[in-house]
Amino acid sequence: MRPRLYVDLSKIRANAQRVLEFLSKHGIELVAVTKVTLGDPNIARVLREAGVRIIGESRIQNVERLISSGVTGPFMMLRIPQLSEIDSIVGLCDYILVSELDVVRKIEELCREKKHRTKLIYMVDVGDLREGVWYENAVEEVVQAAKMCDWAELCGVGTNLGCYGGVLASEENMRMLLNIRDNVERLTKKSFPIVSGGNTSALKLVEEERLPQGVNQFRVGEAIYLGTDVTNNREISWLERDAFILEAEVIELKTKPSVPVGETGFDAFGRKPNFFDKGWRRRAILALGEQDTVPGQLKPLDEKVEVIHASSDHTIVDISDVDRSIRVGDTMKFRLTYAALLRAMTCPHVEKIYV
Repeated sequence: MRPRLYVDLSKIRANAQRVLEFLSKHGIELVAVTKVTLGDPNIARVLREAGVRIIGESRIQNVERLISSGVTGPFMMLRIPQLSEIDSIVGLCDYILVSELDVVRKIEELCREKKHRTKLIYMVDVGDLREGVWYENAVEEVVQAAKMCDWAELCGVGTNLGCYGGVLASEENMRMLLNIRDNVERLTKKSFPIVSGGNTSALKLVEEERLPQGVNQFRVGEAIYLGTDVTNNREISWLERDAFILEAEVIELKTKPSVPVGETGFDAFGRKPNFFDKGWRRRAILALGEQDTVPGQLKPLDEKVEVIHASSDHTIVDISDVDRSIRVGDTMKFRLTYAALLRAMTCPHVEKIYV
């Protein structure tokens, strides 16, 4: 059998409802992000059933997939656009995150030409070093962008945290974003109602009642699908954490030394593995590898199973301490991290089974 990814739609729906209700109580709009699911229409539908209004995506092909499957907008384009794809994005997305004046100019031209309205959120880098104008230069650049817009509507500012530099959402960097919005409003005499300041990592600020008032939109994926917050290194207690379970078949069982024999170099991925001498150990090889997921970030449901290492098509696990009998042809199941889920959803060799 192929590796199987079991997708529990009821748990995804429950998590989306809980996040939506939690944020709504604090005056925050939820944008539910589907990019980790490859724009999966089955998942998008349960997000709609949960009451989600805006779906966020990072690839225009995923938006096209959702629309062709009958999922309607509004859609938000999360990845700042390539100039070469702006025509498609303007036609399909209701909200676009932007960070370049040339991109804003091109969107405005297309909107005017097509007599089409779209909303823009200008991204500000408050320290994480991914997309956005650096916060010290933000007011000037966002004001310039606002002056360009007529058919396109610059409706707010946003930021992203945790995804590149691992910078945590804080009261300080949220206030920084609010101050930039206030100064832009003062200089342009226009209203910018959206402050899109949060993702999963910012939920902790809301839970602890430390989020400054005025931040009113979060873009959330990880918490809905996995009930985790990798940036803060925590599991979110009030969310389901097993909506996705990955299953793989055992294809070999052998007892071998725990340290390779012979001179060692690097593995097939250019990594230098570290081995610890535990003597001879009982090992299983699974029909699963780096092409299918991120094996090193799998979490065995049987806590006595230890993932040792993996190559493209094989994952080796230590089963010496497992209580039950394991045979060739049996399967093992795992919870996933965000990175492991992303690759599994993207891989065509992993069968998706909807529960």
